[in-house]
Amino acid sequence: MEFRSHTLPNGLEIVAECNGEAHSTALGFFVKTGSRDENDATAGVSHFLEHMTFKGTPTRSADDVNREFDEMGAHYNAFTNEENTVYYAAVLPEFQDHAVELLADILRPSLRDDDFDMEKQVIIEEIHMYDDQPPFGADEKCRAAYFGSHPLGRSVLGTVQSITELSVEAMRDYFARRYSPGNVALAASGRVDFDGLVAAARRYCGRWQPCADSRRIEPAAPQAVFQAIHKEIATQEYALELAEGPAAGDDDRYAAKLLATVLGDDSGSRLYWELVDPGWAEQVSLNHCEYEGAGLMMTYVSCDPEQIAENLQRILDVYRRAEAEGITAAELKTAKSKIRSRIVLSSERPRGRLFTVGADWIYRREYRSVEEDLEKVADVTLDDVTAVLSKYPLRRSTTLAIGPLADVCPPR
Repeated sequence: MEFRSHTLPNGLEIVAECNGEAHSTALGFFVKTGSRDENDATAGVSHFLEHMTFKGTPTRSADDVNREFDEMGAHYNAFTNEENTVYYAAVLPEFQDHAVELLADILRPSLRDDDFDMEKQVIIEEIHMYDDQPPFGADEKCRAAYFGSHPLGRSVLGTVQSITELSVEAMRDYFARRYSPGNVALAASGRVDFDGLVAAARRYCGRWQPCADSRRIEPAAPQAVFQAIHKEIATQEYALELAEGPAAGDDDRYAAKLLATVLGDDSGSRLYWELVDPGWAEQVSLNHCEYEGAGLMMTYVSCDPEQIAENLQRILDVYRRAEAEGITAAELKTAKSKIRSRIVLSSERPRGRLFTVGADWIYRREYRSVEEDLEKVADVTLDDVTAVLSKYPLRRSTTLAIGPLADVCPPR
């Protein structure tokens, strides 16, 4: 396994974990832009723009793009979140150059007026669909309540109003600023011809024009509120709790992930035995989410409406006991085994490693091998987990319940 990196004169960074024993190649363009980089007038433009990149380029139609990916037998897709938009493909090694060329081409889309108007309706339908099916947009509604006016509180999809009023000129301006080569990294993993990758990037991306538009990292001021939203069509009650957690650059993020596994893994965790095994809840979990300059400990529960108040109290009681007593050495050992297993299993395919290599680079400008990640997990102590419990109290949270109940009793 060898890590290599190179930067083109226009600022585009190329990083790769080269594994001569792999049988496939995974590569992707990681664009450092998402909903936190938008404003009220452009809310949802990052996700909208992701859709538009697949609508055609000056040299290819939308059908051409899909056909060429299919002809390579590629596993390809894209996604947008609060901080990044990622375009990726996993292919056989002989298609490395063609995959780079095709991905690079769609990252310079035509952004035609007709395509824009047609896709706008698709996005609006997606917003309605997201709000009309479980858990009825609980995630974005709770983030908005928790972060308030902070950019991380923005919806990835935007709103019906913001998308309706968005102009194609505003999208083109956003694209020119945020899709600048200095804001993009080309990452690869698996059987990678790195010299060929650099040559392809130079050939297909070397003429991209740089434009300085850095992200502003503003400190978050988390809100502690309790909110219930009545959703008449719901049959279950859903609740989301957001508490502060370590950010992407914090070393204690490893301890936070182990804590989340002990308390809220989908099997064998404290919340599982307290709520799911006895039949009080259909699902409950605790996860750590990390961003630039901010982090979240996210609790999710779904259950029969009549159980929601008691379940929220049960969750709070589990967290209070953990903060008062800590976790046991046996629990930490099991959590380490779970996370280390996930790291190894996800890394066995180049496509799995791609997202780790790319995310490490754009968040921290670092490379960590699988072995180094395993060591980081192994090195976490009970004191480290106790410190996270103290620094980021789970009982201090924003809670949003959504479902058939008009009112939900907060836990005491």
